[in-house]
Amino acid sequence: MMDPNQPHLDQPVLLYARKDFPILNKDLTVGEALEVIRQKGLGERIIYFYAVNEEGQLVGVIPTRRLLTSLPDTRLEDIMVSKVISIPHTATVLDACEFFLLHKFLAFPIVDEENRIVGVVDINLFAEEVFDLAEQQEVEDVFQWIGFKVSQIRNASPFKVFRYRFPWLAATLTSGILSAILASKYEATLAEAIMLAFFLTLVLGLGESVSIQSMTVTLQNLHIQKLSWRAYFTWLKREILTAILLGSVCGVIVGTMAWVWRSEIFTALSIGLSILLSIVTACILGLSIPALLHAVKLDPKIAAGPITLALADMATLLFYFNVASLILHKG
Repeated sequence: MMDPNQPHLDQPVLLYARKDFPILNKDLTVGEALEVIRQKGLGERIIYFYAVNEEGQLVGVIPTRRLLTSLPDTRLEDIMVSKVISIPHTATVLDACEFFLLHKFLAFPIVDEENRIVGVVDINLFAEEVFDLAEQQEVEDVFQWIGFKVSQIRNASPFKVFRYRFPWLAATLTSGILSAILASKYEATLAEAIMLAFFLTLVLGLGESVSIQSMTVTLQNLHIQKLSWRAYFTWLKREILTAILLGSVCGVIVGTMAWVWRSEIFTALSIGLSILLSIVTACILGLSIPALLHAVKLDPKIAAGPITLALADMATLLFYFNVASLILHKG
C-alpha cells in the first residue's frame, strides 16, 4: 500500500506502469505477428512492440513502422532492435523520468531480475511529472519570494506561522515607515507640484514590478548556472539594457500623459525621468540582491523578495523627489 506521506517521485515506477503491452516471439514472421496482434489486441496505447525468446526474456524492440512496412515472411528477429534500454523493476518514478530525459524514447519496458517484461511506461508519465513538478515549484517559489516556505507553515500552529511570516513582513513595514518619513522631507516639492502626488503610487508600482521581474529571472539563472563574477556581469549588462528600454518607454508614456493632462512640462519631464532611473535601479537591485544572498550562502528565494521590494521603494522615492526638486527649481 502506498504511503501517503511518501514523495511522489520516490514511489516505485511499477505503480504507474501499463500492463496491456504487446509481446511477440522473436521467431515469428511479420505475417504471424500481425495475426497474433489481431487476435490478442493492441492494448490502450501502443508505441513499440517487444520481442521475447522462448524463456520470455526481452531480446528486442520492434518499432511500429518496421512491423507494418516489412514483408509478411520477414522474421521479427531480422527487423527488431536488439539493443534495448529497459528500466529495472526497482526503479522509482524519478529514475524513470531520468531515462526519458537521457534517452529520448517514447516508452520503456520495465524488466525484472530475469529480464522479463513486467510493465511499460510511456512519455505521458514523464510529461505529467514534469508539469506537476513545475506547478508545485512555481507555487513554492511564490511563497518563498514573500518570505517563507510552504513546508514551514503546513499543519503548523497559528503562533508558529506567525513566527515564520512576521519577520519578513517587518521588512515591508520598515520600508513603508521609512518611505513615509522620506516623503515627508519633500513636502515643499509636493506643495509646489501637486501632480507629483497623483503619480506616486504608479511610479512605486513600476519599480516594484520591475524589481520582482529581475529577481525572478536571477533566481532562474541561479538554478541553471553557477554564480561567478563573469556570469554576474553578463546578467547585469543584459538587465541594464532591458531596464533602459523598459524605463524609456514607461517614462515617455507616463510623462506624455502627465503633460497632456495638466500641461506642466517640467513636472511631466521629472516624472518621466524619475521612472527611467527608478526602473534601472530596480533591475539592478532585483539582480544583485539574490546574487549577493546566494554568494554568502543564504537562501535567496526567502530573503530576496522583502529586501528587494523595500530597497526598490526607497530608491524610487529618492529619485522621484530629487529629480523633481532639481528640475522644478531650475524650471
